[in-house]
Amino acid sequence: MPLLPRLVSPEELRDVLGDERVRVFDATVFLRRAVDGGPYTVESGYESYTRAHLPGAAFADIPGALSDPASPYPFTLPPADHFAAQAGRLGIGDGSHVVAYAQDTPMWATRLWWLLRYFGHEDTSVLDGGLPAWTAAGGPATNRFRPPAELAAALAGGGVRADQPVVAYCGGGISATVDLFALALAGRDDARLYDGSLTEWSAHPDLPLVTG
Repeated sequence: MPLLPRLVSPEELRDVLGDERVRVFDATVFLRRAVDGGPYTVESGYESYTRAHLPGAAFADIPGALSDPASPYPFTLPPADHFAAQAGRLGIGDGSHVVAYAQDTPMWATRLWWLLRYFGHEDTSVLDGGLPAWTAAGGPATNRFRPPAELAAALAGGGVRADQPVVAYCGGGISATVDLFALALAGRDDARLYDGSLTEWSAHPDLPLVTG
């Protein structure tokens, strides 16, 4: 039985913060774009983490330590031994229950959730609403997930069918993990991520691509 539900509220997390099994991580990354357009640049959220973070939280470096250093694409799934070593350095091991959160968009928290589950660490939760919800301390919060029944209805309305496999993708394999997390909350644990997403797909001119 997991220590915490898959989607954990600030109140539920506050009740277990003193438990030595709980490991809380800020997984924030910022994607910066120039005002005149062009590709984004990846900026670690570590500096803003040092200014404000949850009590006892450590920082999880998704584009650095937790991605494949040999890949030409950012955020690529690392080899298992690389990930295991980095997770160990963060203090994640058997008996740890990880809670991931982000300072703004939840996609960085869901990416860490997906990474850990991919490599077999099931005891992982996402803080609903992230740092804004924690700061609000019970007030109106942002970036919260809908209840599972509403998520299921919205996904069905978007064309997700129970009798078809689901593969999610996005620009670089990050924001699509929000969809996978929502699917998991709605009872679909079988959905998969195309990790390279459009970054990898569009680099191959022989592959079909629909635009417009």
